[in-house]
Amino acid sequence: MTLLALAAAATEVAAERTSDAALIEATILLGVATLFVMAFRRLGLGAVLGYLLAGALVGPHGLGLVGGGESKLAFAEIGIAFLLFLVGLELHPRRLWELRRAIFGLGLAQVVITGLVLTGLLILTLGFSWQAALALGLPLALSSTAQVLPSLKSSGRINSPFGEKAFSILLFQDLAIVPMITIVAALSRAPANPDAPPGWQTAFFTLWAIIVLVLVGRFVVNPLLRIVGRYGERELFVVVGLLVVLASAAFMHSLHLSTALGAFIAGVMLADSPYRHEIEADVEPFRLVLLGLFFLAVGMVLDIQAVLARPLLVVALAAGLVAVKLSVLTVLVRLFGKPWKVALGLGLLLSQGGEFGFLLFAQATDALLIEPEAASLFSAVVTLSMMSTPFLMLFARNLEFAPEADGSDMDGPEHAPRGSAIVVGYGRFGQIVAQMLNAVDCSVTLIDKKPSQIETSGRFDTKVYYGDGLRVDVLRRADADEARLIIFCTDDRSMDAAVLAPIVKAFPNAKVLTRVFDRRQLMAIDGAGVDGAVRETFESSIALGMLALKQIDVSDQEIADVEMALRHLDDERLTAQISEGDLRAGMDHRFIAGGGRQAASILETLRERRRAAKLAKEEEGGQAAGT
Repeated sequence: MTLLALAAAATEVAAERTSDAALIEATILLGVATLFVMAFRRLGLGAVLGYLLAGALVGPHGLGLVGGGESKLAFAEIGIAFLLFLVGLELHPRRLWELRRAIFGLGLAQVVITGLVLTGLLILTLGFSWQAALALGLPLALSSTAQVLPSLKSSGRINSPFGEKAFSILLFQDLAIVPMITIVAALSRAPANPDAPPGWQTAFFTLWAIIVLVLVGRFVVNPLLRIVGRYGERELFVVVGLLVVLASAAFMHSLHLSTALGAFIAGVMLADSPYRHEIEADVEPFRLVLLGLFFLAVGMVLDIQAVLARPLLVVALAAGLVAVKLSVLTVLVRLFGKPWKVALGLGLLLSQGGEFGFLLFAQATDALLIEPEAASLFSAVVTLSMMSTPFLMLFARNLEFAPEADGSDMDGPEHAPRGSAIVVGYGRFGQIVAQMLNAVDCSVTLIDKKPSQIETSGRFDTKVYYGDGLRVDVLRRADADEARLIIFCTDDRSMDAAVLAPIVKAFPNAKVLTRVFDRRQLMAIDGAGVDGAVRETFESSIALGMLALKQIDVSDQEIADVEMALRHLDDERLTAQISEGDLRAGMDHRFIAGGGRQAASILETLRERRRAAKLAKEEEGGQAAGT
């Protein structure tokens, strides 16, 4: 009994020390990461580079303040699953079908051609056998989903033509992990594992797993969300959102498939859900934290000794990797019909190595295709290439907004006559705004970045100038310094305070007005200093609602009261949401089934005011009759 008691006590002490060590490590990691990310944000280099260098500094190959980089990396890969889930939420299945040519055309060509070119170069320059070179070359063809997608998503470019091309390539790369694992297994020199499934079985499992996720999303998750929506409890949405991501990732992991792909499919299945925005808002903070941890872990596993032992070789290999991927992808995108500047921008954006390379290098080592030293060397190469990405993204962003070939011969805003108002975006929304300004003889400069829209407008004798009206330099060329109004009528849901504030600051003499998609975007532009914003469907919704009341014989005065109450309630709710930064704030400021306390109170006040006014008018009429 004494020995058992001592053993139990020793186990408890060891667990306590492990817990203390974990808390200390977490404190060190988060503290150093905070300092580095703040510094690199201030330098304009982005958070990713800060996370990578912070992890390298405190990791086991740096100062040794924190250990277990591999285990943290495995855990932090859940962050990539969260990222792909959120991307899936923004892509309807119909949109994915429209992107099939880019996914299975450009994506397939990029992976195969880049992988074979890198394989050939490894054989010629470093003397690897063709099996080892293939096991290294194919993983090096992959790019970093965890770096590129957050940049596209946060800037709202994920749904732009440029962002869709980048996303299509990254999605195919994620799909390509399964065949790459199969290829490594087929080339393996290790003794055969009788429990390992054959390649055809892995492919079958992938297809079967996708079908299962689609069915579960449609027949289980969507009904579950409807039930949760009835309760109106935010924490339930958080729980369900986390459950969906983790369950889909765990399901794919149990089949030895891509966890990120599983999360992405789950997101796509919920893209049509009315609760999509709620889930997105609840899951986003977890994605940010876990992706930060992922990049910290990548920095921690960087073998600094491998870099210091052969610094010139590692740097040369990283530079060569970036150069080869940049060259191949630029040529491929050009062959797919895009202009050189856009092709070069995509090449720069996707020229780094990818996080899944670490997994495939480990697989190749276990298969006895490469030595552990080679795995460490190329892991360092991938990490260094990822560190170059923030710098390359600066160039890629400038090239992304270069005019495409079919817009290069169109007049830019510098050719426009000076106007009192500038309308950015000449779609169905901007056309109405421009007509109203023309009605009072206000001179208007029209700007749009869609060549097709410009050509269509030209057929109706309307001159629209080509350019991205969200850029300060483009607005300056349109003489925005002299304009009285700058009105943004685009359907860009990503436009937020970070985009609009520099414009407001650059042109203090102009009143800035904007169209927004919904109240979420209205909250996002808070603090930008705009002079007014209108939700694109708010007024038309009220108009249709008033027409509906009229059809069921509600009196004109009652309809007017409802409209006034609704506008008042909506204004108060928006104020609460913006001040608290919470979409669920002010929920009692709306009409719901059964009335709603605050809403019913305001409407009753209006009715009492109307009755009082009516009585007062009748009394005045009676007094007048008496005299």
